[in-house]
This record gives sequence, C-alpha cells and structure tokens, in this order.
Amino acid sequence: MKRRILLLSLVCLALFFHGAVPAQVVVIANPSVSADSISRAELRNVFTGESSKLRDGSHVKPVLLKEGSTHSEFVTTDLSMSVAGLLIVWRNLVFSGQGTMPRTFEEESALVAYVAHTPGVIGYVSKATPREGVRELAVK
Repeated sequence: MKRRILLLSLVCLALFFHGAVPAQVVVIANPSVSADSISRAELRNVFTGESSKLRDGSHVKPVLLKEGSTHSEFVTTDLSMSVAGLLIVWRNLVFSGQGTMPRTFEEESALVAYVAHTPGVIGYVSKATPREGVRELAVK
C-alpha cells in the first residue's frame, strides 16, 4: 500500500512539474519565411499537413527529425499528439494521395543546413543546436 502511494505521488509530481520545465525545442525557418512567430494551431496545421500557409501568407513546408528526444518533445509538447499519431496522420495523407511525407533527417545539424538553404522550409531543433542561417520563430 505504501509503495502504491509513493508511486502515485511521484507520478503526480512529474505531471505537475512537466509544464514548469522550459521547452528545449526551437522552431526554425528559412529566412524567406517572413513570420516572426507562429501559433500552436498554425504549427500543428503545418506539421500535420492540414495547411501549407501561415497567417501572414507565407507558404511553408515542414521537415522532421526521424526520431530522438527533440522529435518526441516537439511532437508531444508543441503538436499535442503522440509520435505514432503524427506518423499515422502522414501515412493517411500519403496513402490517400493528398500529400507527400515530409523530408526527414537523422541529425539536427543536417536539418538546420537544409532549412537554411531551402526557401519556405520550417523545422525544429534543440536549443543547444547551432542555428546559423535560419530564423527562430516564437511559438505563441
């Protein structure tokens, strides 16, 4: 019984402090994207293939990391979905002929380089990753 109470207490503390930890993921875009910020709804719409346009009229194309903690944090925190759920969304779009899978990268440095050199591209990396040649978008 004591063990269950302790376990439940630890779970509650983890859930409580989950929102208090600052995000370690940064949304980046090619300098051709004129927006300085992006709403969570826009972010979700772009990264789930529902939209390719931001409210300022910028056309964007998402790129993803293949896996890892940065990818998991971005999908669960910024998109409010599971990693598996995001994959299912994209597979449904691909198999129904309504979209093509976003380009994916193994390494964050490769994603940054691609975003820096490809107009209209938007992606995400950890705060610790150097981000030369890209714009950082504030998520609001």
